[in-house]
Amino acid sequence: MTEATLLDIAQRALWVSLQIAGPILGLALVAGVLVSIFQAVTQIQEMTLSFVPKILAVFAAVAIFGPWMAQVLIQFTASLLLSLPGLVR
Repeated sequence: MTEATLLDIAQRALWVSLQIAGPILGLALVAGVLVSIFQAVTQIQEMTLSFVPKILAVFAAVAIFGPWMAQVLIQFTASLLLSLPGLVR
């Protein structure tokens, strides 16, 4: 296994992890911003108020994007496992 091959595998793994985490983090970010705007407008400064919408957003993201995320992870794992015999000298 060469350094270029190892770097390519690491780059693909990083890209897959960004693809999988992106929708979850994006929806949690949107929920956090909306709750922060709501808190600023109503002047409610309850610290625990922001956690429930974020948790619900994360659950919604997993429910909506879960099959797609699983498919991306399965494709990456399958391609990695299929390429293993060619990587060993």
